[in-house]
Order: sequence, then structure tokens, then C-alpha cells
Amino acid sequence: MTENKFLYETLWRIYEPDMPQFISQLAETNPMQRLKQVGMNCGCEYVALHSKDMCRRYTRFEHSIGVALIIWHFTHHPQQAVAGLFHDISTPAFAHVVDFLNGDHLTQESTEQPTFDMIDQSPEIQTILGDLGLSTADVSNYHLFPIADNSSPQLSADRLEYTLGNFIQYHVCGTEDIERYFNALTVGTNEQGQPEIVFSNMETAEQFAMASMNCSYVYISDADRFTMQYLAEALKKAIQAGALTPDDLYTTEENVIARLRENASTNAIWEDYINIRGVCRTQQKRSDRFCCKVNAKRRYLDPYVPKVGRVTEFSEKYRAEVADFLSMSFEEWLCKA
Repeated sequence: MTENKFLYETLWRIYEPDMPQFISQLAETNPMQRLKQVGMNCGCEYVALHSKDMCRRYTRFEHSIGVALIIWHFTHHPQQAVAGLFHDISTPAFAHVVDFLNGDHLTQESTEQPTFDMIDQSPEIQTILGDLGLSTADVSNYHLFPIADNSSPQLSADRLEYTLGNFIQYHVCGTEDIERYFNALTVGTNEQGQPEIVFSNMETAEQFAMASMNCSYVYISDADRFTMQYLAEALKKAIQAGALTPDDLYTTEENVIARLRENASTNAIWEDYINIRGVCRTQQKRSDRFCCKVNAKRRYLDPYVPKVGRVTEFSEKYRAEVADFLSMSFEEWLCKA
């Protein structure tokens, strides 16, 4: 896995060539800068099993800027763009691993709770919001804006950005295809009468949807589910041992890893975690190693084409793909190979 500036130098320019000053100012605040040290891949990028397949580290900071730029591109509405920018501001270290820790990994809402306070308690953010004529309440809930967020499997700025970002991360396609997909998008009215980011033609919508399934399968893979549950258990043990506090999780991944390494027992757990090189299935729980059953949040996209419908409605191929995806079972035990 190599470090580079590929995503934010390339994808941001595709989303919106001219970043508004208020987005760049808010991006420089301390709560947003923290997200440069919180990854999009929920700790998986540290594991030997995963890291060799990832092209780079993809951060919540890059994703958040991307979401804000997509919203701005389609709406030119400062309130919605700022709400999109802040949608991950309360994301803890290792992101959705903490949802696993909290027993909330199927809805993934537990880590959103501190969002209002993080915005409200930042003097630098409050100054910029005041200049924009906005309050914390105006920008602390991006779920209020359908272009920013909507019900799955509809297409929103959040889902669009992490899908395009992971096209790069997982080697699904290159920037030429990403730009082609993005240029085929506009804002339309969906079958429910709500605004949605939609495709202008059926062919590109189907191609994008099929490509997006590559990401969907990664999100529910045995490797991802097992390693996220494994790390959640490691964090739980570290908190019980006093090596970590829950507040530490709202700093950075580098800080949390450093705290784990300061304690001999938690350092051994961390070393065991990052050296996971394989995951296997078993019909019965094994007693000689960590073993777990992990259900999955089945995330997929079904883009809309105005006057035509969703891709699953006009593409038999994609409809079959989604049916296969949704029918997957997660009843077998998973353990370290």
C-alpha cells in the first residue's frame, strides 16, 4: 500500500474544479484535520491480509471534502455542502469498528451521536459558520438533505463518493471511467418525488452499478467482517485493561495504536491483528483461536434513470446480481487461518 495524493488531487477536481473558500476554511479546522488520521477502511488497511491489495490509505478527510464538493457541484447550497463536509466529523479511530464494539454494526449510527457537540464546541468552526450565517443545528444532520444522504440503495453524495474512491482503492477502474460516470450524473426527481443524484442514460447507469458491486462484495467479505470484529474485540480488551479509554477512540488512529503498543498485552494483541494473513470458515466454533459469526450490512446501489426507473428494473443482469448478493448467508464461523 503506497502513500500518495492521488485521490484528493484527482477526484476532487472531477467533483468540482473550484473548491469554495468556505469549504477549504472549514477543512483547515482542528476537528476536520483529525480526520486525516482516520481511515475509510475501518482498520483493515493495517492488516497484512488486506494491505497488499489496497492502492493507498484513503482517509475520512478526503472522503468528507469529496462529499462536500459533490453536494456543492449539484446544489450550490452552502448549508447542504457544510452538512456533507461534517457528516463524518465524529468518526472515531477505525471508524465502523467502533460500531462493532457498540453492537451497532448493522445500522452504523452509534458513532454519529457526538456530531453536534464536536461542531458546537469548536470556536474556529463557529466563527466560520457565523460568517456564513449558519448555526450548528443547520449543519449537524446531513440526513435532512436528500442529495447528501437518502435511503439505501438510492444514490447520494456520501455513497457516490466512497464508491468512486473505492473504485481506485480496490482497483475496480481508473479515473477515465470515474470521470465518465460522474459526467453522466445530474439531479433529478425520483419515483418518490424526491431529489436524487441520477444518471442521464441507461447504459452508463448499468455500467456504474455493475462496477459498484465489486465494492459491495468487499464490504461483506469474510476478511472484512472477521478483521473488523477481531479489532473490536481487541479494543474492548484494551479498554477493560485500562490501556485505552473510550475518549481515546475520538483522537486519531496513530494515537490509539501508540497507546496499544505501550502495554505489553495489548501490543501482543495488536501484533496478532496486523499479522492476520488469512481467514477461513468452519461449521463449528473452534476453541483454539478467536472464532466468530458476523452478520453483514448488505450495501449496494441501485441508481435511478428518469423516465426509465432503477437499474434493477431495466437490467436483468444487474437484477440477478443484486438477488445473488442479497441471498448470501453468514451463518458459518470465521477464524484466523
